Amino acid sequence: MDVRYLIDSDYEILVDWWKDWRWDAPPRDMLPQDGVGGLMVSKDGVDICAGFIYFTNSKTAWIEFIVSNFKYKEKDRKQALEFLISSLVNITRDVNNCKYIYTSLKSPSLIKRYENCGFKSGSTSCTEMIMMI
Repeated sequence: MDVRYLIDSDYEILVDWWKDWRWDAPPRDMLPQDGVGGLMVSKDGVDICAGFIYFTNSKTAWIEFIVSNFKYKEKDRKQALEFLISSLVNITRDVNNCKYIYTSLKSPSLIKRYENCGFKSGSTSCTEMIMMI
């Protein structure tokens, strides 16, 4: 498997993936815009999954908007997601010297992928709230 930084044209691919999963795509300007803001995992030229990192002015980073190619049904799908999460973790530690990573999850399957990468549960049954200003 390969991992690379997301490029602008990847956004259209991700929008299609979010639609396939029946999720509303986050607006482009809500996602990190710089080179280390997001990663794409692929195998043999097929894009499998992607995710984003938000850096703060503290030692905390936020990993969010993990999405996968709904049409990719290979047995290594879970491995690809864990490879993505681990790669995002490595960037937060190695590039920005972060000590803490936060994420907010709903999908039991994705929660399991994070647990396999060393994450521990915090609060449960929370409500995410967003305000557009």
